Amino acid sequence: MYGVGTGPGDPELVTVKALRALETAPVVAYFCKHAGRGNALATMQPYLRADHVMLPMAYPVTTELAHDTAAYCDCIEAFFDHSAEAVAAHVTAGRSVAVLSEGDPFFYGSFMHLFLRLRERLPCEVIPGVPAMLAGAALLPRPITMRDDVLSVIPGTLPDAELHQALASAQAAVVMKVGRNLGRIRAALTALDALDRAWYVERASQGAERVMRLADAPVDKAPYFSMILMPGTGRRV
Repeated sequence: MYGVGTGPGDPELVTVKALRALETAPVVAYFCKHAGRGNALATMQPYLRADHVMLPMAYPVTTELAHDTAAYCDCIEAFFDHSAEAVAAHVTAGRSVAVLSEGDPFFYGSFMHLFLRLRERLPCEVIPGVPAMLAGAALLPRPITMRDDVLSVIPGTLPDAELHQALASAQAAVVMKVGRNLGRIRAALTALDALDRAWYVERASQGAERVMRLADAPVDKAPYFSMILMPGTGRRV
């Protein structure tokens, strides 16, 4: 089983090693919504062969259930169990599987749930990908980190108090998992008098990028491919 990082969405940012894994594996697995093809698959579309066997893994829920409920946890755990067995069936039959993962497989990627279930049963290889946060940082008018800046990666899903504390202690920051949390993140940065340092980036590298200061962003809900970046000041220790 290959965990293939597909990068932030630009097919030209896919690594050579990822393409070699795709050439080797007869089966391509990908996560998606029902009746969708998924962003990782869309990125790799130019490199797929007609003889690839496709293995879609459609999430049973996305936003229908709150992520902190027992119903959601039971549903998503069963989904990952089923998906892992579907991949294992191919591998044990002698067919390598390339599991596509947006960005990097071990950076908030769904692939890690398959890896944790199968790592002791199957040979696994993780192929790193370009993280979306670096594609976003490349669009800013200044580097995300300089000199001795410490970079913090902060999930926007944190409770308000933890989010406020994480942002308050950050020298440079990337806030992931923005989505419906955009208003809360904006409020925390405003309370810290740090709103003017923050940038909103949407769909980095995908051809329809939006880059603006967070203070100028007109929305309180962001799409899946969005992040907030707060460059460091280039401190010296």
